Amino acid sequence: MHIRPTTDEDLDVFVDTVHAAFGHFPETPAAGGGRWWSALEMDRGLLALAADGRPVGTAAAYSFDLTLPGQIPAAVAGVSAVGVLPSHRRRGVLSAMMRHQLTEVRARGEFLSVLLASEAPIYGRFGYGPATFTARLTVPRHQAVLAEPRARVTADAPETETRTDGGSVEVLRRAECGEILEEVYDRYRRSQPGALSRPHRWWSLGAGQPPVSPAPRYVAVHRDADGTADGYASYSIGEPNTLTVDETIATDDAVFTALARFVLGHDLVSQVVFRHVPPEHPLRWQLADFRAGAVGDHTDWLWVRLLDVPRALTARGWFTDGELVLDVDDPFLGEHGRYLLTVRDGKAACVPTERRPDLSLDIRDLSSLYLGGTAPSTLVRAGHVRAHHPDATALADALFRTERAPHCLHWF
Repeated sequence: MHIRPTTDEDLDVFVDTVHAAFGHFPETPAAGGGRWWSALEMDRGLLALAADGRPVGTAAAYSFDLTLPGQIPAAVAGVSAVGVLPSHRRRGVLSAMMRHQLTEVRARGEFLSVLLASEAPIYGRFGYGPATFTARLTVPRHQAVLAEPRARVTADAPETETRTDGGSVEVLRRAECGEILEEVYDRYRRSQPGALSRPHRWWSLGAGQPPVSPAPRYVAVHRDADGTADGYASYSIGEPNTLTVDETIATDDAVFTALARFVLGHDLVSQVVFRHVPPEHPLRWQLADFRAGAVGDHTDWLWVRLLDVPRALTARGWFTDGELVLDVDDPFLGEHGRYLLTVRDGKAACVPTERRPDLSLDIRDLSSLYLGGTAPSTLVRAGHVRAHHPDATALADALFRTERAPHCLHWF
């Protein structure tokens, strides 16, 4: 078997191979709303070739920015289109491609790799861990009343209190507001930990799921009191009289509430489904009937893989001072390191150390903790992370806690 990088001339072969790996046929633009593969960066693709030169495996990577805790952007490789033909599975093809790809990602200077896992058991052995989570919220239309907020804003209230919304909502068609969607999403993702950038070419090519793709959608666009767009909800209505919101993007909670109130008040629908809601989002608490919001499809979304532990830990923001010694094993790459993490005033230093560890953990578990979406104590209780003394778990929880739960909406 031979693995080689792809070029623009390999696009058709790459697309045919990855579709065959999943048992699908390439959809037409009319059926799919836009070819997802039109945004492939062919200089970052890989083809695995059998001894006779036939392609038997594929892997791709996109160039994204990931927002880290502290609203810090970091360049990451977005791994996608990974597949092996059914005739060549269980022969080490996938492992060879993953090792080759991680080596190339490091060579580009990227210290993080991310992906959306088609099957949960696959990518842990390559060092990836689930780092953000999302859920579906379904609200029956007849129970869709939002309660009046009980916390009142007063003249002498601190600025951190929830503000009331003084904007407006207008309904546009997807084809009318592409630039608005792109601009609002970009502002949102820069402040949301766990969010990925959507490069301009994705929007211009319609490469992705709605509302990135040109599939017919209505878009509720929220504008502030000055007329500036600061949020949107992309939605469609299908059978049985269900309004489905692809995504709700808002620059603050008041805008999200205004958009939620708008779609929940839509006539001639029996229920409203929000496809991507952060697990701890306050919308369910805002309903007058708490039980009206049914949470379903709670699932992992973005998986993260650290490739340089010191660089990764010093890149993100921190919110509690302290010291922690981490003993990190990376079995897939055959690496091991022990690091002293020191946090002061929101910034971290991370250096090799011989000190006794506070925690011992696999790289996949450190990757799951990295964005703050999972507490170290959860993985200690699960038996994946070892705490070496009674105070270690509480110390790790305090250090890795973030100001805002990570969330990712982007499909790639």
